[in-house]
Amino acid sequence: MIELKSTKDLARLRRLALASQGLSQASPFGSGLAGARKAMSHLGYVQIDTISVVERAHHHVLYSRIPRFTPAMLNKMLLDGDVFEYWSHAAAFLPIDDFRFSLPYKHAIKSGQTHWYKDPDEKLMAELLARVASDGPLRSRDIETKSSNNGAGWWDWKPAKKALEQLYMQGDLMVCNREGFQKTYDLTERVLPSHVDTTMPSLEEFANHLVDQQLRCHGLVTLKGLTYLRRNTGLRNAVKNLVDERLVQGLLELVKIPNGDVFVIEPDALERRLPRLNNRLLILSPFDNSVIQRDRLKSLFQYDYQIECYVPEPKRQYGYFCLPLLFRGEFIGRMDCKAHRKERRLEIKSLYLEKQSFDDDMVISAFVEAIKAFSEFQQCDSVMLTFVEPKHLMQILINRLGQ
Repeated sequence: MIELKSTKDLARLRRLALASQGLSQASPFGSGLAGARKAMSHLGYVQIDTISVVERAHHHVLYSRIPRFTPAMLNKMLLDGDVFEYWSHAAAFLPIDDFRFSLPYKHAIKSGQTHWYKDPDEKLMAELLARVASDGPLRSRDIETKSSNNGAGWWDWKPAKKALEQLYMQGDLMVCNREGFQKTYDLTERVLPSHVDTTMPSLEEFANHLVDQQLRCHGLVTLKGLTYLRRNTGLRNAVKNLVDERLVQGLLELVKIPNGDVFVIEPDALERRLPRLNNRLLILSPFDNSVIQRDRLKSLFQYDYQIECYVPEPKRQYGYFCLPLLFRGEFIGRMDCKAHRKERRLEIKSLYLEKQSFDDDMVISAFVEAIKAFSEFQQCDSVMLTFVEPKHLMQILINRLGQ
């Protein structure tokens, strides 16, 4: 086991993690649609989220890595059969080449080993499936009605919509198109490209896929992180056995960081040539692949982060939807903002710059450049700043932003 004791060693491990995520260079995957395709294949998934105070997470994640990315590109990738929608640790877009690894969960749902909804309406599901087979793709809004109560969420969907979702989750239907959050479903055999491998993976194949994918897109992993939010005990055991086997074979090794946490890396990982740090500041999504595992984020970067939209307002510390700020290999703060789209104005409700190890002018210049580009991504023409901590930066930032 390698024990990292110096700040310099830890900084290099962080750089490995960020470079593996495609966050160290301006265009690690290329630009535009081609870059988005490469990024999706490398990352393994992009989480779908409904919150829209700023551009939605599945677009934001790709924007952070792909110059000239536009939200329309993701739906084109769906239409072209480059990606598909399904469940990873959450609702996600996934590379179509990984389709076969969605099959175990679909089979578990369809066979009743696990449940998406309890007591699904089999008769209604059969009717809906027959309708799609005979009439073609079905939009979710074609069966949508208002709930009989004032609740919100899947538990208020009427039976037909639940049945449609059940058919999707168990693999009979796939999403073939999207208009915002309105999905269109069709039979899986009509959506899936003919070249896609549809053989059911064994536990060993699935374990190899997860370990290889996670090492590729993170550079270093914990055993817990390899099966993040996956509840399949057999898969977890297969992953542990595979890691143990690769450790014995010398294909993997362990590295312990100063706080005592242990990560798994490939033997040459710490010697790889890594991109140099630059002065580009990144505004990340709360659901970005690099920050979604909060324990890992805190352990590796000493960045304690929680998304507070699910926290009652009086208990929020930083704001409804704070975005992590990354600069020169460190998470230096967070920003709560809202895009007022009708007014084409981006409101920064609160900005917290927490790391004091950087020169103020350097950080401010990087932030101003980043927020102007981010504002354009939100289709906003102006930026309004309401609160900054530390307070002495308020007037400086207002002047620089031309507010």
